[in-house]
Amino acid sequence: MTVDSFKWLPPALANYYKGMAIQKEEVPWAPLTKPLSQCRFSLLSTSGIYLKGKQPPFDLDRERREPFWGDPSYRAIPRDVRQEEIGVAHLHINTSDIEADMNIALPVHRFLELEEAGEIGSLAPTSYAVMGFQQSQDEWRERYGPEIANRMKEEGVDCAFLTPV
Repeated sequence: MTVDSFKWLPPALANYYKGMAIQKEEVPWAPLTKPLSQCRFSLLSTSGIYLKGKQPPFDLDRERREPFWGDPSYRAIPRDVRQEEIGVAHLHINTSDIEADMNIALPVHRFLELEEAGEIGSLAPTSYAVMGFQQSQDEWRERYGPEIANRMKEEGVDCAFLTPV
C-alpha cells in the first residue's frame, strides 16, 4: 500500500514540502538492559489527542492563520483514558479514524492488554500527545521535549513507544 503523506495538505503546501531537502540527524540509541516483560512503557503520539473538557485542544486558530506554525505543546494522557474522553486537534491529518478508535494513534488499551498478559512490565501512569506538524523545533527541543523526558523519568519509564501520525 502506498502512503501519501501529503494527502490532507493543500496542494501548494504539499508541493512546498515535497521540494524540501531532508535534514539528516544522528539518532541516539540506547539498548535495552532488561527484558520487555520487566520494562515500563510510556506512549508518545503526534496525533494531537487531548482530553475533552479537561485540557485545551491544540491551537488550530493560530495554525490556520500561520500555516507553517504547529503548536509545540503537549498533553498528558492518563492510562485509564476512555475513548469518549478524547478529542483530536490536528489540521494536517484526517482525524476521523482516531476519533473512532484512539488506539490507532495512542495504543493505551493495547498496551494495557500487553501488561495484563505479562508481555510488558507495565504501562506508565501517563502517556503523551503532541501535534506532529512542527516547522520550528526550537521550543520543542528546549522546553517541551525535556519536560516530557523528565516526567517519564519520574515515572520510571524504561521505553517510549512512538506513534507518528
